[in-house]
Amino acid sequence: MRPAAISAILDREYLSTEEGQHTPVMLWGPPGVGKSQLINQVGERHQVPVIDIRLSQMEPSDLRGIPFRSGERVEWAEPAILPHRDSQGERGILFLDEITSAPPSVSAAAYQLILDRRLGEYRVPDGWAIFAAGNRQGDRGVTYTMPAPLANRFTHFELDTHLDDWVTWAHQNGIDERVIAFLRFRPERLFDFDPAHNPVAFPSPRSWEFAHRALQKFGQSASLLSDTLQACVGPTAGIELSAFVNNLDRLPDIDAILAGEAVSIPKEIDLQYAIASALVGRAVKAKGSPEEGRICGRILQFAERFPQREMGIMLVSDMHRSIGQSLFGVDEFAPWAESVADVMLYDL
Repeated sequence: MRPAAISAILDREYLSTEEGQHTPVMLWGPPGVGKSQLINQVGERHQVPVIDIRLSQMEPSDLRGIPFRSGERVEWAEPAILPHRDSQGERGILFLDEITSAPPSVSAAAYQLILDRRLGEYRVPDGWAIFAAGNRQGDRGVTYTMPAPLANRFTHFELDTHLDDWVTWAHQNGIDERVIAFLRFRPERLFDFDPAHNPVAFPSPRSWEFAHRALQKFGQSASLLSDTLQACVGPTAGIELSAFVNNLDRLPDIDAILAGEAVSIPKEIDLQYAIASALVGRAVKAKGSPEEGRICGRILQFAERFPQREMGIMLVSDMHRSIGQSLFGVDEFAPWAESVADVMLYDL
């Protein structure tokens, strides 16, 4: 499933704790596609804590607690890492990360916690959702086959990469527009992982964020930039991104476009993708400001001028996903929509 759909499912599963209808969720997927980030984003949206427990680094006693003598009986000290009302609050998310990398003895200790929401005398507070994530066995990670009794305690979703969802996230989180433009130009590079070759660095949503950081640190060091990009996303993608970035010195003046000047659209497709990404980035920066309507209007006017109208549709679609419904209130939106009605590829 695409990230946007899984994000909606996680939101609903978290809220279902209020109704007593929550079911633990297991996310599957290869490394670097954003499983952990999706779950942490649920906590951020609802402003609740996320307790991240790495089962791969634990012993069974770390979950069950340590026994101690109380009179003639033995009781168990509840681990502080588990959620407690008095310390972490009434609501939150218990996240069991790397669960497929946990030894079977640790997985067995988690059975009761996941399904019955308890371990001995300890109980998970009612307002806490339980989510887990792990890699598949074919992903070259350290994984164990998930035992059937444990698997049957979850609903299971497999996370796929999706460029539109990643582009929306990237614009909203300040990812370098050159990286976004490159992946619009070369969408197959968003995730390119072949476990049979066991690569060290490879393109993934996570490693493209590393490439973004490399551009900020080494963008002025031409002799170092190509090597650092290859170190982030692998040799092939790194060289391609470096060449793409070096070609952007022929990019038209974005400020002139936003000022309403008659700026020529380059014939090169890679430069058109770069313009589109840069304009969406400007719209995101202007969101909520007095200039938002004017800037979005200029972008809509420019989008109408692309020789391939599909390019303009992509630009406006990315802008809508990034800034939301306010785009529909811009005066220039209706004329633009009418101009592309006959080739609209998907609904805004």
